[in-house]
Amino acid sequence: MLRRADRVVLGDPFSRYVQLLLTITRAGELVVVDDGTATMEFVAQLARGERLVRWHRKGGRPGPRDLVFAPVSSVARKRLTPSGARRVEIFSSMPMEEKPQGVTVTANAFAWTRSRFGPPRLTKGADMVGTSLVETGVVDGDAYLEAVKLLSKTHGTTRYFAHRRESAEKLHRLAVETGLEVVRPDLPLELIARRGPIGRTILSFPSTVVHTLPLALAGTEVKVAVCDIDPAWLTENASPRAQGFLSGVTGTARDVTRLSAVAAV
Repeated sequence: MLRRADRVVLGDPFSRYVQLLLTITRAGELVVVDDGTATMEFVAQLARGERLVRWHRKGGRPGPRDLVFAPVSSVARKRLTPSGARRVEIFSSMPMEEKPQGVTVTANAFAWTRSRFGPPRLTKGADMVGTSLVETGVVDGDAYLEAVKLLSKTHGTTRYFAHRRESAEKLHRLAVETGLEVVRPDLPLELIARRGPIGRTILSFPSTVVHTLPLALAGTEVKVAVCDIDPAWLTENASPRAQGFLSGVTGTARDVTRLSAVAAV
């Protein structure tokens, strides 16, 4: 079926499974649908002709699995490069400073989400969106927990919406030490926020939601606030690209309130 398909729609282009499937297809049209921050890095790497590497791993020495998979990844990158016989489109809400030549970029403005759900009922307190920066080895766990404590105390946060990759151990510790209600969303956060109830302020660290939530909640009184990552929070194994990438995620976000990094000790 994949070999016969004329049009293939795919999600995460960094996924090894997706890249493997791309070596099979001969479709004349490929559409990448992804609202993750990784899309920003994917577009930049594609524009510069670089190998596809997730931002939090870039700068490190390729491991044995990377070397074995390199030919597959190279073929996938070629498939995602437009040619006379192949059209490539990217559908995303992420800002793109470098657009690959020949690639069609279509902005996701969350118009369907706004028309289908809401406006939401607003609560008095604030909500916080979790991140997997600890799990990916970018941010120190203790520093992250301290930052969550200080932010929740300052802004009157009551709920913590966990990222799908956050560990149960970390979330348990967070709930015990902060008193926050930890919620494991069963739907995309944009739909949950639009349906409500949701806090008048949504706090986040640099992540996808600082770009998507302002679009999904346009026309409401909800304020999205993003807290910068202090360089002191980064682990010794963090990619050299980490700080610059995270700052770029925040700096390119529209309609958000920027918060200085809290003094996590």
